[in-house]
Amino acid sequence: MALEVVKNSDEFKRFVTKAKEIKNYKEPIGFGIARVDRGQKNSEKILQATYPIINWNENFGSAAVFIASLNECGICVDFNKDEFVTDVTREFVLNTMNAFAPFLNEAVGEEHKNVQVIKHINELFATDTIGDKSYKVVFIFEDKAPKSVESVYLKLYALSTSKADLRSLNLNGAFGILENVAWSGNTPIELEWLRENEISLKLDAKYPEINSVDKFPRFLQHIIPASNTRILETSKVRMGAQLHSGTTVMPGASYINFNAGTTGPVMVEGRISSSAIVGSGSDVGGGASILGVLSGTDGNPISIGENTLLGANSVTGVPLGDGCIVDAGVTILEGTKVTISTEEFNKIKDANPNWDANDTDVFKGGVLADLNGVHFRQDSITGTIKAFRSTREVKLNEELH
Repeated sequence: MALEVVKNSDEFKRFVTKAKEIKNYKEPIGFGIARVDRGQKNSEKILQATYPIINWNENFGSAAVFIASLNECGICVDFNKDEFVTDVTREFVLNTMNAFAPFLNEAVGEEHKNVQVIKHINELFATDTIGDKSYKVVFIFEDKAPKSVESVYLKLYALSTSKADLRSLNLNGAFGILENVAWSGNTPIELEWLRENEISLKLDAKYPEINSVDKFPRFLQHIIPASNTRILETSKVRMGAQLHSGTTVMPGASYINFNAGTTGPVMVEGRISSSAIVGSGSDVGGGASILGVLSGTDGNPISIGENTLLGANSVTGVPLGDGCIVDAGVTILEGTKVTISTEEFNKIKDANPNWDANDTDVFKGGVLADLNGVHFRQDSITGTIKAFRSTREVKLNEELH
């Protein structure tokens, strides 16, 4: 059986209301339809999930349509599970087309994106160019540790499209779910398949150009950045990173990992590790490193404030406030001993009235976390790390951002 054709927008609203009356119905946090890449050797392995669009805490009417269409196919969505993934079939597409009927002929540019997705998949089915296992419909009902490749990718999309805040999603276990593959452009290739076919591929001049071997694809393989965002090498940003408009990622030593990124225009010439966030107007200098939660921060994610400068080859393992400077080559970790004179302590205290500290000669780096307007330097004679009240304003070149 198939769903009856919905005749107009009022009838569509009633259809959605009725669809939500399914027992235990729950609105998803995120959902979408993904094209999946399967293993060349083992077709049951999902290597990648590509979403033309994702829905994140939005478009609940479309979610109700998808769920009702599945239900009509005899596929009951289990709302008690954290996530639900199933094949997109011809029957499901027909049901969804019938439900979306009032909107199928809307003018180009005015169509709802979920309608566009279903229309295009329907066209592909009509030409017999895809199989029933080429696409998946995916729902996430609770933000728990992901259990499928499709849900991992849905969360990575939510981060990279800025529909979910950095550090807000549970990605525990994602590395164990994703396959380590050879990436040739946007195509993931099973390494074992490459090994088994290496001789024939090379003799037939068909051996693919391999760009990388990783569990994660590159950001630009899936995401179209804002028009004034620049990424000068595709390898420098991993899928799941979040780049605010105006961010520039230079080549060389720069890198932005997944679940990390920027909140405004930022110059990136160094490394922003997973979970690290850099504020608007800041500059991560050449070779500078912001440590991630697995590399020396005692599990505390690092935030860098606005208009802060990390000098070339500096290392930051504590959160920094606004208007800070870490000189080139200086390392500030939670246990780093930092000397502050009484005069500079008072200036820093004035700039941070809520700082609960007493004047001593030496402070650990962790005590200085999140302070605004601190300049970290190294005495070139003694090697001592010293902190001063910053007197310089960090300002990016607007023409470059």
